[in-house]
Amino acid sequence: MKEKKTSARKITLVPHQPEWAARFRAEALRLRALLGDNAVAFHHIGSTAIPGIKAKPIIDLLVEVRDITRVDDSNSKMIRQGYLPKGEFGIPGRRYFRKGTDIRHTHHVHVFQTGDPEFERHLNFRDYLRTHPVEAQAYSRLKETLARKFPEDIEGYMDGKDGFIKKAEIRAKVWKKQIASSSRLKRGTPRNDSH
Repeated sequence: MKEKKTSARKITLVPHQPEWAARFRAEALRLRALLGDNAVAFHHIGSTAIPGIKAKPIIDLLVEVRDITRVDDSNSKMIRQGYLPKGEFGIPGRRYFRKGTDIRHTHHVHVFQTGDPEFERHLNFRDYLRTHPVEAQAYSRLKETLARKFPEDIEGYMDGKDGFIKKAEIRAKVWKKQIASSSRLKRGTPRNDSH
């Protein structure tokens, strides 16, 4: 039987806070200064970026860069700003940083190089839930159930969300393709249906 891992930090969900968007913008400005001309774009992702759902009060930032290897050169600057560099942290090609203490994280930064499919996956999921409020509320309810079931077990909480997220990511990818196709048709761009 697998031993349940617990952490010192409690999983706490709170209602959506309008100030989360401002916190994202402020942190994005700080990160732009740290990453310099390597930074291409900053996006607010995660549950704090989806109005109307409950979330852990941690701001997730998705950062697009020109060269992922140059991000490693910024580690000492990130550390001075309170970030802990975690390397790829389970996703090849990513650079992940966590800000805050072991008990209370305030920001998570996910950095990908332009063209990395993981970058689009994160944005598609966020945009899909923003435009599909029924699914967003189902996700919020699932998170509440998991937070009650695994109040100090982040692995149990994350594992419990995994199935929902994977299915929603598939729907989000299809949805995004439909939008792109519809947009091309409206502009009169011919489709390439050749085999």
